[in-house]
Amino acid sequence: MSTVPESLTLDSGRGRRILALLCSVALLDFIDASITNVALPHILRSLHFSTQSLQWVPSAYLLTYGGFMLLGGRLADLLGRRNMLLAGTALVGLASLAGGFAGGAGVFIAARLVQGLGAALMLPAALSTLTTTFTATKDRQRALGVWAGVAGLASAAGILLGGVLTDGPGWRWVMFVNPIACALVIPAVLAVLPKDPPAARTHRFDVLGTVLVTGGMLLLVYGLIKAPDQGWRATSTGVELLGAAGVLALFVVVERTVSDPILPLDIFRVPGLAAANLTGLIGFAGMLSMFYFLTLYMQNVLGYSPIVAGAAYLPLTFAIGVSAGIGSKLLTKLGSRPVIMAGALVVAGGLLLLSRAPVQGGYVAHILPGLLLVAFGIGPVFVGVTTAANAGVEPGRAGLAAALLNSSQQIGGALGLAVFSAVGAARVHHLLGSGTAVPEATTSGMHYALAAGAAFAAASALIALATKNTHEDPAHQSAEPAGDQALAVSDLVISQENR
Repeated sequence: MSTVPESLTLDSGRGRRILALLCSVALLDFIDASITNVALPHILRSLHFSTQSLQWVPSAYLLTYGGFMLLGGRLADLLGRRNMLLAGTALVGLASLAGGFAGGAGVFIAARLVQGLGAALMLPAALSTLTTTFTATKDRQRALGVWAGVAGLASAAGILLGGVLTDGPGWRWVMFVNPIACALVIPAVLAVLPKDPPAARTHRFDVLGTVLVTGGMLLLVYGLIKAPDQGWRATSTGVELLGAAGVLALFVVVERTVSDPILPLDIFRVPGLAAANLTGLIGFAGMLSMFYFLTLYMQNVLGYSPIVAGAAYLPLTFAIGVSAGIGSKLLTKLGSRPVIMAGALVVAGGLLLLSRAPVQGGYVAHILPGLLLVAFGIGPVFVGVTTAANAGVEPGRAGLAAALLNSSQQIGGALGLAVFSAVGAARVHHLLGSGTAVPEATTSGMHYALAAGAAFAAASALIALATKNTHEDPAHQSAEPAGDQALAVSDLVISQENR
């Protein structure tokens, strides 16, 4: 059985083809998280959603995407990365087809749940394939720089594509576009990626640990999604979040006793890994929720159409690509820690600038400057966090490390949306109660939410102080790392992307 080449380079045609394929997989997964956002009013009318249930169009994907991510990463190590990539892609394609033909709200939400499950199988497999394919430091950093750009621009690209499809052939094409993409990805995976043997061999599968961690993650993400509607002080919210904490605590106990755990806890002995994942969780909570609040502001306050609101993010997509490239170059000179800190502080500045946009705001004067600042910060953060979260991880746990990082980012996204929605909604309700007009109240609520996001982004810069600085790692400096040290260079970008 053939394996992925040990020192494949980006100067080779095959290396470039593999990188392009893996970035396409990341783009597909992350776009699915945001592509339905601008189509929500059309989906509501067509499928007879209630206003309250409509939130499950984006949330259903996030729920299973975050809930099954750790399982997907472990399965990639146990069953082979290419196998899981193919299985996840097929699942996304079939679920999207069902969602496109859905005649009611229930079928559509079910399709989004299965989409998220498929993405949870795809993403860790793709990221760990990248980090085990490009082993030389220079090639690894270049590959991760490209990947970081893709991850960072995916959310904005999803909103743009969703607007174009919704105003063009119709909202159902936000689902139908996926089967077409998957039909191209599957044969490309078979043609470009060699078969890889399972990186981890075990005679027993940790069934109890799998059930506990998946159930705990699902309950945690569900609780965070529902908290803004139920209220943070509601009994149901407390039960859900405390229940998730209890299940995950029991999971840790189980993992300390079983012989073949789904999450070997000694992975957290890798210097800086836990801090890098926490940095990603807090940082992405502040960054990714921006798309939600800013899109609402542009459509509901400024009156932008779906396609215009999507097009407003075009400069951001290009700027993220540039900043990711700059970040990957700075990574070689400075290491991951200062790159993360600088990027997070720039993002915080951009969010603060956006939080001052007025009711009668103009795009060039009040939106574009803040968007560009956020874009120039996001790229380095993606590159640096993914690098720090994977530095020092051995090949047999590449899928697990990728899953941990992406789980952190997805939980961060859910946490940010839940917390900042509560902050913004409280401000809006207070102003409406005092007689303030709806546009002014809505804009003020966005101000509070984005300011809170800026605080989270700044906090992530402080947490990054505890991450491992890859510039200080001797193995990270060599041109051709050997053995397990070849994987000490960072896996950088699939995150979540963004989407």
